[in-house]
Amino acid sequence: METKTIHTLIIDDHPLIIEAYRSAMAEIQEKRHELVFVIEEATSCDSATFLIERSLASNKLDLVFLDIKLPPAVNGPHLSGEDLGLEIRQKAPKTKIVVATTFNDNYRIQSIFKNINPEGFLIKSDISSDTLVSALVEILVDPPYYSKTVLQSVRKYISHDFLLDKWDRFLLYELSRGTKMKELPTIMPFSLGALEKRKRHLRTIFDVTDGEDRALLTRARKLGFI
Repeated sequence: METKTIHTLIIDDHPLIIEAYRSAMAEIQEKRHELVFVIEEATSCDSATFLIERSLASNKLDLVFLDIKLPPAVNGPHLSGEDLGLEIRQKAPKTKIVVATTFNDNYRIQSIFKNINPEGFLIKSDISSDTLVSALVEILVDPPYYSKTVLQSVRKYISHDFLLDKWDRFLLYELSRGTKMKELPTIMPFSLGALEKRKRHLRTIFDVTDGEDRALLTRARKLGFI
């Protein structure tokens, strides 16, 4: 029987989650001897970027487990795992991406769908060791696979056109760091007027009537955008 090597990258900063992925792949490999997983790990945006670039250079990136809530990169533009997913999707569209996150807010789920459209989408509280194995098999053989909370969100917001782009998230991130609006045109490719318009749009999306940035950031943080 011809073996199929699956070059896999786990991007997560929780050791127990990493071990759960490894155990699931080991169990699958025991049952399906034709599958061989070659696994690498990254625990930050910076280390993930290095491994992604190296893997893409050798055309060896078949499967990625992606945690969304990662610290921003120190030496690059990535603010979270979502940015890493966007890069992978753009540069290696055939790579299967499995998003696994603690975020269970409908807004956040829809944004990830719009931006990454992953082959697998798991809310960590939904999965167990048994469901992880069956989910991974389905992702490999006949994707997509979505966990219970994700499916509920899809059904509820199937016609919802909500989307924050990378600049919306970058604006929120900079404001959360204390950057003043008048300083933003020096680090973002927009005029102050355009940035003020984006901020008004964000207030509308998040249903924030208070004119203070604190209310907007509190809402964005609660929804998992910063």
